[in-house]
Amino acid sequence: MSTSIETYRADLQALGHECVLVAPKYPPLQFDHLRRTESLDTIRIQAWQVPFDPEDRLLKWRSLMAWANTLRPTDVDVVHIQTPFTAHYAGVRIARRLGVPVVATYHTYFENYLHHYVPALPISWARFVARRFTLSQCHQEQAVVSPSIQMAEALRAYGVRTPIEVLPTGLPPSFFVPGNGARFRAAKGITPQRPVALFVGRVAHEKNIDFLVKMLVELKARIPDILLVIAGEGPAEAHIRALVSTLNLQGNVLFVGYMKRNSELLDCYRAADVFVFASRTETQGLVLLEALAQGTPVISTAVMGTAAVLAGVKGAVVVPEEVIFFAEAVASLLRDSERRLDLASFALEDAARWSSRNFAERLVRLYESLVEADIAPVEAFKA
Repeated sequence: MSTSIETYRADLQALGHECVLVAPKYPPLQFDHLRRTESLDTIRIQAWQVPFDPEDRLLKWRSLMAWANTLRPTDVDVVHIQTPFTAHYAGVRIARRLGVPVVATYHTYFENYLHHYVPALPISWARFVARRFTLSQCHQEQAVVSPSIQMAEALRAYGVRTPIEVLPTGLPPSFFVPGNGARFRAAKGITPQRPVALFVGRVAHEKNIDFLVKMLVELKARIPDILLVIAGEGPAEAHIRALVSTLNLQGNVLFVGYMKRNSELLDCYRAADVFVFASRTETQGLVLLEALAQGTPVISTAVMGTAAVLAGVKGAVVVPEEVIFFAEAVASLLRDSERRLDLASFALEDAARWSSRNFAERLVRLYESLVEADIAPVEAFKA
């Protein structure tokens, strides 16, 4: 989500548009990976820490409204909401007070997400709550942006009647600059010959990293010195570390945390022999594209947004979510250096079709159409 916001924002500004980002304020010295040199068009709002999730913050309503009340109708053309909860309701209120359209990007497939964070709620109830919550919020907006066709179809199945625009997140030019894989391996103490499989993403339950770790047991039986690098942090990290220990895989898993996107992360992708992914809840699967842009072959399941990204891709191997099949696919590719080179070449061609500037231009056209049409949200037509 943060990557999508940052990518679109940079392209919108490059196209000559003013883009003000309203985001939570983090404590000093915490989460340095989030800290950037920020200009006056980034507004940091006081926020609460989310229980059991040290990464996330919930905007404080009073602080957010105090800032929002300084806005004038001439200051804003469109409000674009990127997260639910406080940000959503504040965005809707701001848009209605100023008389401008409100758009939201549906980044998260809550139906398969909520029960991980409210375990006391039965899965069937969690899905019901997630669907009703989503339906209610979508009907308060003039348009919904979906990162994939699959997510748009799910929203339609919920009963969403708000217009949906399918707009994935593209790759900025910086991600096509080759990283230095040898530098990454040297920095992490990984020998040049050691086979490396890589996962990049938030270390959260919905990313299905458990499956990759269990698959590693089978992969290790085929390739004993295999190393799974997990790049990222998140609320499931303690659980994943415990699982690694239980399965006696400590020597085959390396946690490297977050890395700078335009340098260390590129090196990390480039250092891997194969990128592995098995998330069931992606609305897009941007990390797949990032891996492809670095010429790293991908082995992944194809569910929701990842199915859209991997459709027609020649630099990836799509496999079912079954431990034996997945492990055998990875082992086969690691044993075949010539095939890896072929897939790496195809991967670069695949990624080239995902220029972020094209998607930003489409987003601008969506904004313009809403401003010109002055369409009321579906909720406004309710009896």
